[in-house]
Amino acid sequence: MDKQAHQIVFFDGVCNLCNGFIDFLISRDSEGIFQVASLQGVTARSYVSQSARDDLQSVVLWAQGQTYSQSDAILMILPQLGGGWFFMKMFWIFPKFIRDFFYQLIAKNRYRLFGKKESCRLPTREERSRFLD
Repeated sequence: MDKQAHQIVFFDGVCNLCNGFIDFLISRDSEGIFQVASLQGVTARSYVSQSARDDLQSVVLWAQGQTYSQSDAILMILPQLGGGWFFMKMFWIFPKFIRDFFYQLIAKNRYRLFGKKESCRLPTREERSRFLD
């Protein structure tokens, strides 16, 4: 994946786990590779399928005209952060159905385990350039 390519990470804007992942991503994305947008927002309508926007069960990565979801999205995102995250590439050896089983197990229980916000998060002034509507 070309790090300089335009990439958008879509997430469930009311999910505490998802928002924590976005905070983690932004704090480690020193090169500004990723922009972010909630699956409930306007930008998602142009990039993400209706079923993914309705389901809200996955982080979705849009990169170079393609969308990646669930474990594929995470394994495309993390190695681009550099440092030790490069080693996440080794998880590609596991079949998608195994990786996605564990992803879905967490996704289905994320509100119960991590909580849910009343509305989508608003970016801080420093984060605004990274967030799309």
